[in-house]
Parts: sequence; structure tokens; C-alpha cells
Amino acid sequence: MGFAEFVGNERIVAALRRMLASGRMPHALLFTGPRGVGKYLLARMFAQAANCEQLPDDFCGECTHCRSIAGLADLGPLLEAALAERGDAPDAATVERMPLILQTHPDVWVLVPDPVRRHNPVAWPAIRMGQLRAVQRAAYFRPLARRRVFIIDGAETMRWDYANIFLKVLEEPPDTATLILLAPTPDTLLPTIQSRCLKFHFAPLTVEQVEQLLKQKTGLKPAERRLAAQLAAGSPGVAMTLDLEESARVRRELLQLIEAALEGRAGPDTFALTEQLSRRQKEGLENLLELFYSLLRDLLELSCDPNGASVRNPDLRAELERVAPRVTVEWVARATGELDKFHARLRRNINRQLGLDAWVAASAAR
Repeated sequence: MGFAEFVGNERIVAALRRMLASGRMPHALLFTGPRGVGKYLLARMFAQAANCEQLPDDFCGECTHCRSIAGLADLGPLLEAALAERGDAPDAATVERMPLILQTHPDVWVLVPDPVRRHNPVAWPAIRMGQLRAVQRAAYFRPLARRRVFIIDGAETMRWDYANIFLKVLEEPPDTATLILLAPTPDTLLPTIQSRCLKFHFAPLTVEQVEQLLKQKTGLKPAERRLAAQLAAGSPGVAMTLDLEESARVRRELLQLIEAALEGRAGPDTFALTEQLSRRQKEGLENLLELFYSLLRDLLELSCDPNGASVRNPDLRAELERVAPRVTVEWVARATGELDKFHARLRRNINRQLGLDAWVAASAAR
């Protein structure tokens, strides 16, 4: 039990333990890195250690506070219950009056992007004003245990005008609270917020580390563990939830879309494919784009070095090798640039299928 269970990014764990041991606790931390690499897990562990009754720089996992905070390991049921309490169709006033705060211990709050509704959630969940105002008020309350910890997962979804509310807490930090912001990169947050946080960037784990975690925590066969670890790109959280059959099906569909772009095809089959791919909710689309980028990278690697290239999608190597001879560096650069544009437009709620159709047209080989 304790920090010893955390795999990878040992430098960050050691730094946090030094802070805990010294008693000089930071008022704000910023954890950045790829999705599923362990940012939330370590934030929760820090909250346990900051309130553990037994250990000064670690957590026992057995005391009342440790066990209570451990209830935040699975946020799914907590999120479902909080959304159900609002009702099926809450109005804007209800959403602000009942901010989405997940907790199993009075001193530790988790904020996640608010989907507003259980059924038919909004396309782009975001941290909302009501959540930030609740933190602003609660941060100055005396803790029941030793320290109040507020974990803001998906901090990059804060509107910048809302973030100014949050900035007040960072400018006048309470002595008994720590705020931990989780985001993919620092530049997704206001510079004024970045500058007031102690920053830690989480590096991807090695394939071997992810594979070992899968061996400990799943019933996958050795070949399945290896493939999942390779596809996850160093993110154990991604590897744990990966459906290998579904992933292979989606990646083959994306490869068909890439071939359509290379051939300049825009017929009924292509439209049917983009319609199917565009039905995914926000999180599914983010995953889809990650797969898209990985296929383009593999095609570029194989086009430059057909025999020696290592690929992110080893189970599709034969299909990739078939397509790679038609790919040029210039085409991959253009296709990647168009995919970047599609990703940016998604935040403005463009029609997803039209966006994918536009990618095929704009990426057509010339």
C-alpha cells in the first residue's frame, strides 16, 4: 500500500514525498501529460498521504481518512448519482445551483467536466462557474483532517473568463488547502494560472511497465497484454480499458478513410464511413483522433523505412505496409495539418460528419 504502488514517473513521486515530509505543502500543483498516464491516480494518492493518520510522507491505506478518500478511485458511480440528483433535464440555473462536486471525504473534492445530463450529455463537457465558485468558498474552510485537497480533472475545459474566479484562490491561497489541476499540456490554461502552480509533467510509461501492470490487474493473455501495451502509447489507464477487437475495427475503418483521401474518393461508401465514425460522443472522438494520428505516423515511418520501422499499430502492419508505398512526407504533413484543423473545429461544435468529409476532401492526394 502507499506510493510504492504507483508505477512510473518516480521523480514526481519523490518530489511529492519530500514536500509531505517537510510539511511545506504547495498551495497549487499542475499535473500535465497524456490521458491515462496516472495524473488523477497520483493526485488522489497525494490527498490520502496529506491526510493519513499514520505516515508523514506516505499513506497507510488503512486509517479512516485513507479508506474514505480511496472511495474516489472509481468516479463513475459518484458521477451518475450526482447527475441523477439534478433530474433528467436540469436548466442552467439548476446546473449552477447544484455544482458537480464528487467526494467521499469532506476534505477532498474532485471536479470533472460537467456533462449536464445523464442522458444525452452535452457534446463538450466543461468545468463550470458553479463548480469554481464552490471551490472558492470551500478552500478557506478549516479541514476536518489535516488538509483540504481539490482535484480539478480536465482543467483545460475551464472557460478563461471563468478561470479568473479560480485565480483569486491562487492569488490568496489558504494555508490548509492544496489545489491540483490536471490537464494534457500547460498551454491549455491561462498563463496567470500556470505561473501560480508548481508544475509536473508526466512522461509515458514504457511498454514493459504497462505490460507488467496489465499482468497484475487484468486477465489478458500474454499476446493481448503486449498488444494493448503497444497501442496505449505509455498510458496504463488507456491500456486497462482498451477493447482490442473494437480498437482493431475502428482503426481499419480509419485506414479505409485514409485510403479514400489518398485516392480522392468521396462516394457513398466514404460518406457511410464518416457517418458511422462521427456518431461517437466527445470522449470517443478524442480517442478516435489519437488513433488517426497514430496511423498517419505509422504510414510515414513505413514509407521512409519499410523494413526497419517500428509501428504503433503492430496488429495492422500488413495493411499499413500495403498502403504505405502511396504515402509521401508531403501528404502526411498536409493530412496531419487538416486533422489538426478538424480537432480545433470540434470545440466550436461543427457537424462532425461534415468535418470528416472535409478532411477527406482537403487531404486528397494531388
